[in-house]
Amino acid sequence: MNETKIIDQAVKAVGNREGKYLTFSMAGEEYGIGILKIKEIIGMMPITSVPRTPAFVKGVINLRGKVIPVVDLRLRFGLPPAEYTERTCIIVVEIQAESATIVIGIVVDSVSEVLNIKADDIEDTPTFGTRLDTDYILGMAKMQGGVKILLDIDRVLTAEELVLIDKAA
Repeated sequence: MNETKIIDQAVKAVGNREGKYLTFSMAGEEYGIGILKIKEIIGMMPITSVPRTPAFVKGVINLRGKVIPVVDLRLRFGLPPAEYTERTCIIVVEIQAESATIVIGIVVDSVSEVLNIKADDIEDTPTFGTRLDTDYILGMAKMQGGVKILLDIDRVLTAEELVLIDKAA
């Protein structure tokens, strides 16, 4: 295990996860992203596909004169594709890559609400075995009626995938 991973796990363990999260649903499950990573939420709009990109990269959009790559989070997580509805939207997020900040859009089934989640309500990610990479999960928020999966949006895409996405834009 490298030093960076050990430090990241230590930061997660001390509860640096408390705060406000934008929650959304995909395939019947609830997820959350730290509100400070969110730039804006927009309705679905025409997406221009870009050849030779991974299947989960839907293409790019023109958002007020800026070209932004769009990723379908369902496909990135290996979930079955779904028809876009009037509730489907794009969450525009800032991802901290190795050398720069990248703005991308992520397609989700629907946005739910902003929740203030306390550190006491967040548990560490369960161990699913050594072959499953769960570094992109900050933790599991225990809420009345279930669990919300809190995502570390900076880790949802690998460095190689970010390079491909950045080239697409």
